[in-house]
Amino acid sequence: MSPADAFDPRLDVYIAKSKPFAQPILTQIRELIHKAVPGVVETMKWSRPFFEYKGAILCNMASFNEHCSFGFWGEEIAAVLRDGDVLQPGAMGSLGRLTRIEDLPANKQMLSLLRKAASFIDSGEYTSPIAARQKVVKAPTPTVQ
Repeated sequence: MSPADAFDPRLDVYIAKSKPFAQPILTQIRELIHKAVPGVVETMKWSRPFFEYKGAILCNMASFNEHCSFGFWGEEIAAVLRDGDVLQPGAMGSLGRLTRIEDLPANKQMLSLLRKAASFIDSGEYTSPIAARQKVVKAPTPTVQ
């Protein structure tokens, strides 16, 4: 895959259609992801920008009317975020409501977190939050005879 293949033009459109306050935040996040994790691939899922690494979802970002969100994927990186007091519980995404670039962790810390998240995928320790969900088993529906 060439580096150009890692970029999805749909993300350019998504960022351009976002509110003016959100555009620099989303652009900064996107640049940091590509800097930290060579080989990351952009895509759109559920109408939002996602970043995949070696076929697994690494993270995603989103823009809303008054804030942006950024979320890491993977149970293992969530534990690292909790231990490092970075995770914002009760907030959408991992980092809480982002309304300005200064709301993001420092570039050095963000790059480190992104590399750590990718390392879980590299080592095979990655557990998708979807796969980690408890399945609800429904009782069979009785048939009427």
